[in-house]
Amino acid sequence: MKKSTAARPGSSPVRRVAAVAGVAVLAATAAVCAPVAAYAAPRAVAASAADFSDCPPLPDGVDPARWRCEVHAAAPRLTMGKVTVALAPITMTHAEGPMPDGGDGQVWGAMHSTPTAVPGGLTGTPAGDRSAALGLAIRPEYGGRSDFYTGRFSLRFRLLSPLLPHGCTVGARAPVDFRLKRSGPSTRISQDPPVIAFSAYDDTFTAPAAEDCGPLTGPLNHRLGLPATTGNLMTYDATYTFKTYDQLPAKEVRRLR
Repeated sequence: MKKSTAARPGSSPVRRVAAVAGVAVLAATAAVCAPVAAYAAPRAVAASAADFSDCPPLPDGVDPARWRCEVHAAAPRLTMGKVTVALAPITMTHAEGPMPDGGDGQVWGAMHSTPTAVPGGLTGTPAGDRSAALGLAIRPEYGGRSDFYTGRFSLRFRLLSPLLPHGCTVGARAPVDFRLKRSGPSTRISQDPPVIAFSAYDDTFTAPAAEDCGPLTGPLNHRLGLPATTGNLMTYDATYTFKTYDQLPAKEVRRLR
């Protein structure tokens, strides 16, 4: 899908010079403040598509046999601003089914993810890949809103580096909202257990600037190309499995109650 290359407003010569100076500060800081331990490389998420331990408690008054717990597993590819990265696998667990009044109900369960290294690190240059101090990783986190009937959910993206404070996040105050559109029909891979594959994407979301990143906030946003109102893309190739609540193991049912 073609990405817009239009110039972003407000990119004055003064701002460009400031941004370049900020990158130089990053490199200089790394030279004298190298961490004792190198930044850990991303590793695969431990939760599997067959793990129902995150199934949430059901609303009062609903029929467990008509509610199912779904576990999604996906490795999305994200283009956000100037950065494109294949995110480490994530899992999302939620429950859905009919409410006593006949409406559609959903209950959020949990999300698991691990960091993914951003090519070029903090500087966007080979030095960012070679130096542990200049390394940068991104980790998606649940943003507090989800609707799996319509494909809408929100995420925050935590930015991790030895030179950044822990709270440095894209979407810290207003999470990134996604409205996934299916790329084609779902495919059933297995009947027992049920496993369904699907692909979806969103090329309309807006990516806000990174926040709470300390003195490097400005240079970091320049390096990432944030905020970005156009040219962003999330592709979401996933599988999911499910069990109705009357099929969950007895130990899980007791925990839910």
